[in-house]
Amino acid sequence: MCYQTRLLKKKEEIQKRFNIPKDDLEGYNPSEIIKAFDYPKTPVITNDKPDTIQQFNWGLVPSWSSDTSHRHYTLNARIETLDEKKSFKDVIQNRCLIIADGFYEWKWLNKSGTKKEKHLITIPNEKLFAFAGIYSTWIDIEGNHYNSYSMITTRANELMSEIHNIKKRMPIILQKEDEQDWLNGENYQNYKFPYQNNLVAKNLDINNNQLSIF
Repeated sequence: MCYQTRLLKKKEEIQKRFNIPKDDLEGYNPSEIIKAFDYPKTPVITNDKPDTIQQFNWGLVPSWSSDTSHRHYTLNARIETLDEKKSFKDVIQNRCLIIADGFYEWKWLNKSGTKKEKHLITIPNEKLFAFAGIYSTWIDIEGNHYNSYSMITTRANELMSEIHNIKKRMPIILQKEDEQDWLNGENYQNYKFPYQNNLVAKNLDINNNQLSIF
C-alpha cells in the first residue's frame, strides 16, 4: 500500500513536465512528506479537465456518502477488485494522474513490525511521475463540492516485494507514454502487475544504500 508520498518540484516544473498551460494550484507548496491520513490536497490531472492541474484531497469520498469519514478506507484501491468495491466500481472511468516525485515504504525486520527500515522510492533521477488514480466528487448538504481521489495499487514487483515484504503491494506508477491512455479510459486491467515502471529505492536508515529495478 502507499500512505506517504513526496513532491518537491516547483509549480513551474510540474507544468512543464505535464505540458499543462493552466493550473489551480493556489497555495501549493513542495513537500518532503505528504501523509495520506491527513487527507491532504495534492496536484492531479483529471480526464474531465486534462489541460488543468487541480488539487484534490487524498482519500476518495463516494458521491453517495453521508459525510467524509469513508475516506479513511479509500486512500488506496486494489486494482484486482476495483469493479467489486462499492466505493470504486461506479467511478472506474473517473481517471486521474496523481503527481509526485517519490513515495515511502517500510521494510519489516521482524514479525511484529517493531523494527523497520524506511525507503524512498523514485524513478531514475528522481524525476516527476504520475500514480494511476480514480476520483469522485461528493456534495455536502450545503451544496459544497469535495473532490477526492484514491491511488491504485497492484501486486509488488521484485524490488517492492523485498521492501514491502509483508503485504507485498505497490502503487501503480504510470510510464510516461501511458499517462494519456490512462486518462482516456484504457482498460484498467492492462495496468496490473507485471505492468511497472523503472524504480529506484534508497534505504534512508542505512547510509542511503540504493537498489534499483529496470
